[in-house]
Amino acid sequence: MKKDNIVQQKSYQFAVRIVKTCKYLQQEKKEYILSKQLLRSGTSIGANIEEAIGGQSEKDFFAKLTISYKEARETHYWIRLLGDTGYLTKEECQSLLSDTDELLRIIGSIQKTIRVRNS
Repeated sequence: MKKDNIVQQKSYQFAVRIVKTCKYLQQEKKEYILSKQLLRSGTSIGANIEEAIGGQSEKDFFAKLTISYKEARETHYWIRLLGDTGYLTKEECQSLLSDTDELLRIIGSIQKTIRVRNS
């Protein structure tokens, strides 16, 4: 992994955090359904960024990046739901949401740059 690719680094670190959160939810809270949804969408962000980086064209790169953005939005939803139903504390929720918001801003900025460059 390149050290200067911020979105790649942050999405991977976020995925690690999501895996640990889901492990906690399953082991400590005995919550299996919502945590699996969170695991799927939260780890998909970085997986799609990896696919985007390996894309065959700019169009392919943009398409995978768009999927990554959508997965981040979905992850945001699951975190809010887990917080509002008491599975995550307010502090845990705010911290995860802050990381998700940061990824959304970075991915959105990359998308905007590509749109501007191609218009």
